[in-house]
Amino acid sequence: MPNAKIENKMIHYRSAILLGMFLVILFLFMVFLSTLIGIINADRKTDNKYISIENKAIRGKIISEDGFVVSYSQKHFRAEVNTRSIDQKKKDLFVKLFSIYSGISEEDVLSKFISKTGKEIKGRIVLCSNIDVRLSKDLKELSRKMTYLDIFQPINRKKPHLVYGLDILPTSETRYFPHKNLLTPVVGYVQTEVINNYKTPIGMKGLEKSYKDFLEPSQNGMIKGKRDVLGTVLRDGHTRELRRIDGMDIHLNINLDFQRSVEKVLDEMKKQIGAQEIMAAVMESKTGKLLSLASSERFDPNHIIQKDVKSLNPNFSEYLYEPGSVMKPLTLAIAIDSNKINLNKQIKLGGKLKVTNKYTISDDSYFKSLTPKGIVMYSSNIGISKIAWRLTGQELYDGWRKFGLSRPSGIDLSKELAGRIKPAYLLNYKVHSANTAYGYGMLANFMQMIKAYSAFNNKGIAVTPKLVDYLSSEGKNYDTLNEIEDLQACTPYTASKINDILISTVNRGTGTAAQYDGLTVGGKTGTAHINYKGKYIDKYHSSFYGFVNDKLGHKYTVGVFVIKAKKVYFASQTAAPTFKKIVDKMVKHNYLVVDEHQAKIDLARREAVRKRRHDAYVRKIKAYNKAHGIE
Repeated sequence: MPNAKIENKMIHYRSAILLGMFLVILFLFMVFLSTLIGIINADRKTDNKYISIENKAIRGKIISEDGFVVSYSQKHFRAEVNTRSIDQKKKDLFVKLFSIYSGISEEDVLSKFISKTGKEIKGRIVLCSNIDVRLSKDLKELSRKMTYLDIFQPINRKKPHLVYGLDILPTSETRYFPHKNLLTPVVGYVQTEVINNYKTPIGMKGLEKSYKDFLEPSQNGMIKGKRDVLGTVLRDGHTRELRRIDGMDIHLNINLDFQRSVEKVLDEMKKQIGAQEIMAAVMESKTGKLLSLASSERFDPNHIIQKDVKSLNPNFSEYLYEPGSVMKPLTLAIAIDSNKINLNKQIKLGGKLKVTNKYTISDDSYFKSLTPKGIVMYSSNIGISKIAWRLTGQELYDGWRKFGLSRPSGIDLSKELAGRIKPAYLLNYKVHSANTAYGYGMLANFMQMIKAYSAFNNKGIAVTPKLVDYLSSEGKNYDTLNEIEDLQACTPYTASKINDILISTVNRGTGTAAQYDGLTVGGKTGTAHINYKGKYIDKYHSSFYGFVNDKLGHKYTVGVFVIKAKKVYFASQTAAPTFKKIVDKMVKHNYLVVDEHQAKIDLARREAVRKRRHDAYVRKIKAYNKAHGIE
């Protein structure tokens, strides 16, 4: 019996011990659970635990007419981690995972933890830089996975909710030009500027600069709110979000495939004639849309080197020159508009004309007299001077200004030099008015001449050249605004008369090298000495400006400008043949449709002209031989 009592006491004693232990364990579990809930609630529900995440906006794209991206931007990132936040027991796992995701060897990752002195770094380290967008997304996902795997630990045990993980931070925006030197220097280039430790591209020339206000990002994205234990923003009623707005995209009038073919023509011609540079433009005469604006001097904006420096400036609007005889149609147009000329009446020429003791005007070919039409066709300096003298200095000045000379053309490039023409009072003097009438003693740029000549193919309206068709942003399109309007350069009647004269100049005058069977082609050649330090030297500018139309109503203004050709320099041998080759590319790219019936007529006419010239040459030789008794 006593044994039974003792045994019962032992059972009660054990039960009491077990109950006590259970209560202690339950108490400890409740403490643990409440602590855990407190931590979670501290991150998810405590008002003072906020995080801000910035999403950098980027520069807009430049896109060709046929949908190719000419330039675009990408953000780059760096991967950082605080070494003290990595659980040392899981450091090997951290290194292995980062190596797999980043493609960096484990040895290289581990080397980032060691200073130059061989000591282990305690603090923030950069694991890799120059991370592209795709890899940055992968590494951000890796960071979340590492958090789930408890690889990171609080640095401060008193603040267990503050856990620093793997950070992927934006460092720069890089501009890319995937087509390299194609469409340069039109597209321009960029340089890098550091703003708040973030590298951003800044447009320096060309479209990258002229449209910088549209291309530059409008607003960085930002989200600010409460965060969870993983650092993710909780989207609740207290979250504040600012939408990211990238720069606008620019859509060009230029078809990249056609541009490439025009550039190839210029490259081949430059080599053939030994020119310093050749420029060309193809523009819709009615709208001013530039279908091509090309130069033989180009560069790769991704990798600019020393020899590229001379090619960085778009000389289309920044290179001023004396245009020479291509000014003659403009001068004649002013005279027609002013009713100072009879187009049917001959003007006496004679080969040379002495104006002063120091100034004599000469023609390359001798003509006793020519009509105004013939004066342009055969490029008579004397004839156009006599026409200019019928006008006052003010009439000449105002007339040339109406065509857009000495004022910006309005081309949407980064810079334009307006050039100059002499003031009206000087143009009252014969020397000055004559000199300017045939393109000397004045300065113009290539785009000004393109704009001026568009008037002769567009009822007297000189249109503003436009590279950009429209802008777009977030699915919406926006028109561009021309800062400089089109000009009523001359009356439709005058434009029609000059148009006819330019066609004759190509058919029978100095521009025969530009003929293209089955199309209507008109234009004027110009070859001018280069003025260097106040003296004219034995180097030349040569150009051909004109138009080409087809039977379907397509009308284009086309210009070619050659700088310092060495092998041959006359425009009839350089610019005019280049014009024809560009027209051939226009046909192949379906901008023009050849009238096959008219092409046969044109061919027969050209053959007849050649036969007449050959027969005339033979008669001249026979007459000479007979006069000198040569059998």
